[in-house]
Formats: sequence, structure tokens, C-alpha cells
Amino acid sequence: MGRRRLSSFPAGALSRRGFLGRSIAVATVLPVAGRSAFAQDQSVNVYNWDTYIGENTLDEFTDQTGIAVRYDLFASNDELFAKLREGNPGYDVIFPSNNFVERMIVAKMLEPLDHAKIPNLANLAPRFQNPDFDPGLKYSAAYFWGTQGLGYRMSVAEPTAWADIMESDKYAGRVALLNDTDIIRMALKYLGHSLNSSDPAEITAAQDALIKAKPNFKAFAPDTGQDLLISGEVDVCMEWSGDITQVMSEDDDLSYVVPKEGSLLWVDNMAIPVGAPHVDNAHAFINFILEPQVHADIAMEVRFALPNAKALELLPAEDRDNRVIYPDEATLAKCEFAIYKGEEIEGLYETALTRVLSA
Repeated sequence: MGRRRLSSFPAGALSRRGFLGRSIAVATVLPVAGRSAFAQDQSVNVYNWDTYIGENTLDEFTDQTGIAVRYDLFASNDELFAKLREGNPGYDVIFPSNNFVERMIVAKMLEPLDHAKIPNLANLAPRFQNPDFDPGLKYSAAYFWGTQGLGYRMSVAEPTAWADIMESDKYAGRVALLNDTDIIRMALKYLGHSLNSSDPAEITAAQDALIKAKPNFKAFAPDTGQDLLISGEVDVCMEWSGDITQVMSEDDDLSYVVPKEGSLLWVDNMAIPVGAPHVDNAHAFINFILEPQVHADIAMEVRFALPNAKALELLPAEDRDNRVIYPDEATLAKCEFAIYKGEEIEGLYETALTRVLSA
């Protein structure tokens, strides 16, 4: 199976953070280059995670609606936010995580959803119908959810805690971390704090702990930890549950754990940015994704957890019962959703990340 290519042009069935390496018809999937690329009225301009869709999803949408899909990719919430903060270059549908939905609402960067145009919102499970970050789904609709943890090669590693990579040199030079502010949240959990801490001293302590442990780390990867793991370049990586689930299907020596200190819970969402040129088409795209069979088909490829109750019923039992994808309540109880803490505190996290990466 082919591995990931970093490109703005999709080349395979697309998962949140790694290519599955299959072919995809590209007649209606074009790279986004600027406002001139958005001239078609019968199109929808989608800005999604670096690969996070089913093999046939986009073609099926076009076949059903006649609306062409123009598709661009981002690698992190920070990248998404930075690009749209200066003004929407022409995107219709974006996929921010829960805390960035809240951040973008505060910054007046999202259009309210017209629920009458998205009847499939009713398919979302009750826990996703009224989230704290967007009460009543005024601006967003859940796409997938999951956890963040450690993927590892069982024959040479058995991590159970963040402390195993932060305190011990057992895996020195064989560990990959993400290269975004989630590493600061991870270090906060390791230190026994909330990953939503607004205490500058705690954020600095998390930064310093990472700098102290930095000799253990081989790489700070842009969501490619699963690729480093399956290629044998590292034995342990900080990654997203679905990405590790994908490579576990390719290599039975790989596994995944939510560290015992707890970790990050997240919900990725579909939203319409202010200035979207094709608002009606954006609503049609979101409604299409929330069709039970469509959403289930994507889930069976990307291996993340469904918020769609009707779609969940269509999954094979082996997926519904997979505790990597759908953790038990005891595991979830140790985890937290990231929340938006205001620009001043978010800036402290970004500064801490910069200092860790440059140390």
C-alpha cells in the first residue's frame, strides 16, 4: 500500500492524517490556488485536514448534485486559523476542531448554519447535538471524533503513560511527537494539570519539561507519526487514534494506547466560513456527508469515530466494538476536550511551542 504524499492535490482515499494510497477519480477535484479558482457557480470549495475523506465520496456528491468539488488541504488547526484570519480566500466548507470552532465563532469567522437546509443534522447522536463549544449547532456539525495517544511497535515498546517518553530514555531517539500546540497540552497532562490550563506558570512548566525531554525525541512530525512508525523509523509516536488504527491494519505489530494520565478528546466539525461564495452548495455538501451510508462509508476507510448515530448502526460490529476507535467510559473519563481560552492564553501555548521546537 502506498504511503502519504504531501500535496494540495488528493491522490488517494483520504484519512484525517494519512493517505491510504488508493486511486481516486480527480475530474471534479481541483487544487485551490486563489479567488480565480472559484469562479464556477456549480462548485463547492472544501478546505479539509491533510486528507480526511472517502475514496468515492467527492465523486458521489458530484454525481448526486451536479456540484463540482474543489479541494484543498491543511495540516493543523493553527494553519487553518491563520489562513482564514486574514480573510476567506474563497472556501465554502472547512473542518475545524472543537476549540477552533469556538475560537472562530468569537472572531466572527463563521456563518450561521441554516438547519432547514441540513435535515441530516438529526442523525447526529444526542451528545453531539448541543456541544458546549457551539450550543445548538449554530455554526458547526460534527464530522468525526477521537482521542490522541501513543502508537507503538509492540515487539520493542510498551508505553502506558506520557511519563514513559518524558522521563525515561528507554526509547530515546525512537519517539516522534506532533509539532503543534497539542504537545504543550500533553505535557500539562503529564505534569498532572488540566490540558486547558490558563496558568502561565503551568504552561511554562510544560514547555520546560518538553525541552528537558527533547533528547529522547527523534522528530516533531506534521501528523506523519504513523508513517514513521510503520516504516520503522520510530518505535513510539504521539498521534491520533484513527491514524494508528489505519496502520494497525497493515502491520499487526502495531498498537495504540491512551496514556494513563489522560489525554485529548476532540471533535472535528464541518463549518461555513464568513465570505463563502457558494453558501447553498456548502449546506448541500454538509447534508450529504451526514447521510448515514455516506458517513458510514467514510468511517470504514478513515477509521475515526462516528458522531452520526444512524451511520454508526451501519458499521460492522468489529468496528463498533473496537476500543481504539470507540474507547470505554473509563478511558474517556480521564480525557478532556480542549477549550478556547482567549487569544492571550492561546498565544502563550503558541510561544511555548516555538520555544520547544527551537530549543
